[in-house]
Amino acid sequence: MNSLAENLPFVASYAPPRVLVADDQPDVLEALRLLLKAHGYDVVTATSPAGVLDAVRHADFDLLLIDLNYARDTTSGREGLDLLAELQREAYLPPVVVMTGWATVTLAVEAMHRGIVDFVEKPWDNERLLETLGAQIARHRARREAADRAAALESHSREIETELRNRTLEIEEAHIVQRGFLPREIPRIPGFEIAAAWRPAHGVGGDSFDVMKLDDVSVVLSVSDVAGKGVPAALLMSNLQAMVRGLSSPRMRPRDFCAEISRALGGSLAADRFVTCFYALLDVPARRLVYTNAGHNPPLLVHADGSWARLDVGGSVLGIDGISEFADEEVTLASGDRLLLFTDGVTESTSAAGEEFGEERLRTLAVEHRALPAKALHERVLDALLAFNGENFADDMTLIVLAAE
Repeated sequence: MNSLAENLPFVASYAPPRVLVADDQPDVLEALRLLLKAHGYDVVTATSPAGVLDAVRHADFDLLLIDLNYARDTTSGREGLDLLAELQREAYLPPVVVMTGWATVTLAVEAMHRGIVDFVEKPWDNERLLETLGAQIARHRARREAADRAAALESHSREIETELRNRTLEIEEAHIVQRGFLPREIPRIPGFEIAAAWRPAHGVGGDSFDVMKLDDVSVVLSVSDVAGKGVPAALLMSNLQAMVRGLSSPRMRPRDFCAEISRALGGSLAADRFVTCFYALLDVPARRLVYTNAGHNPPLLVHADGSWARLDVGGSVLGIDGISEFADEEVTLASGDRLLLFTDGVTESTSAAGEEFGEERLRTLAVEHRALPAKALHERVLDALLAFNGENFADDMTLIVLAAE
């Protein structure tokens, strides 16, 4: 006697296959029930077309085994063909195998044109019957498993798509909020022109800058960079920008300002978080810039004669617990001077070959085009940067150009 595992190798790990057997002869039904049950099948029987339809509508089956002739005294098979037509209207229909006498093989062929998968002649051979049912159930379960996997994958894909869409909306909203902390427009400053650009790498980021008039003679210039990218860096940046707006005063020297910010941040940052900052007060009538550089990329000051200097006096990065001592320096901005403030997203931007843009390339551009107004020089640098990196920014980028007229 063949085992169920031999008949259904593909689905051996499934629950016992459920088969609906339909025949109007009780002795035939009982014989088939006993045969299939002995080989591990869960068998449900029906004696009429109405019984078949009712069973299919209330339970799942792996296969239907149906006799084409329900009336014992007829061989037309019309009852079975009509039942097949009714079954085809059901939303879910398992494979159908029909049983037919030798005189109605032609009917079985017609039935196959109506969607049945195979037929078995009466009187049946047990081994042949079991082989037919096992093969059809295995194919059915394989198809159903594939369909379930495809449906699960499609559902998972929809979930991911929804999550990404929601994430994108959140990032867009966060970008709007973060952009609101930055200057809406650059103030007009007599004797100076300023151009600025801010570009986060991932919608939101850790760069920030400010150009803020404190009174008729004092202007704050600042650029900062929070270690990291994305939402965590953006949250810290927003907090920092609020502190810049709240603490800036024409009476507070840049070194004291950075010390105050560092103390406020110290002890509250994660071990891998810190902030670099360049903060300066510009005395507009005196054209005097007093600055502190707290671990930031040194801004580049290019003079009209082509000489240049790096503004690197200051101290360590902000937010390191216990470090709150900073120095500041004073420089005078003469007519024709150009000051470039930037974050490492500019100098560390890479080409497709992995080469960094670098400070030297930035300095060469600034010196070569030092006679340009602030906006034109700013655009020239951005154009060169975009051509270099193919408009692919791996890090947040901020660039400010101040021109002394």
